[in-house]
Amino acid sequence: MPPLDDQQTAARTWFETLRDRICAAFEAIEREAGSDATFDYTAWDRTDPSGGPGGGGVRGVMKGRVFEKVGVNVSTVGGTFEGDFARSIHGAGDDPRFFATGISLVAHMTNPHVPAVHMNTRFLATTKRWFGGGADLNPPIPYDEDTAGFHGMFKAACDAHDGEYYARFKAWADDYFWIPHRQVHRGVGGIFYDHLENDFDRDFAFTRAVGEAFLAAYPPIVRRRMDTPFTDADRARQLAWRGRYAEFNLVYDRGTLFGLKTGGNIDAILMSLPPLATWE
Repeated sequence: MPPLDDQQTAARTWFETLRDRICAAFEAIEREAGSDATFDYTAWDRTDPSGGPGGGGVRGVMKGRVFEKVGVNVSTVGGTFEGDFARSIHGAGDDPRFFATGISLVAHMTNPHVPAVHMNTRFLATTKRWFGGGADLNPPIPYDEDTAGFHGMFKAACDAHDGEYYARFKAWADDYFWIPHRQVHRGVGGIFYDHLENDFDRDFAFTRAVGEAFLAAYPPIVRRRMDTPFTDADRARQLAWRGRYAEFNLVYDRGTLFGLKTGGNIDAILMSLPPLATWE
């Protein structure tokens, strides 16, 4: 993989720093619950189709008392897209060379009253350069207070950068995080954006704000709900909802497809799948 330029290095450094902060925040919640669970990190390398080095990443997974399974991955990869896949990627139709760096997070919680969550942000370079990502909340048992707090943090982040971002990116999330074969959303939404290529500094600042919004929004929800008593019926509802989450990620999720098509680490790609799920 060619040496990173200043923009690529800055983006990679941010994603890795954000990973460290998120993992520390989640481990702190485990300590509050009397658990000594920590993240287990596994580094992986990628070989490009050309046979040369293609970058790699680090898979981080924790299984604790509050977080039944949470994965926080970072990766920085590059090289050449294979075959027809290049034509499906922004700016790669005539030149299959690419670079991608990002963070991807999915948390599946022990208590059904604590919502599962997803967050991903990334920077890609082909013949074009852009940021993308988003976050969405996936509660088996929704609470209006949690939904409002989550959306409120991301609206504030959007509004600080562009007054039109929140409405646009919320609608994009509602459209993207939809399970067509079940005709349901996979959760209560959030924001989703892609191909943000106005200006590197401006778009990078917004992407950092999305990460900060996640850190501000999600841990308070976890602390609010993690000690709520739950029943066997609540747990059954959670496991059935996880089945829908798994269906989305295996059938429709773009990140899953990108990882598989570019030769990423299988365990890192599929860390988003829940540890347990049911299909009735």
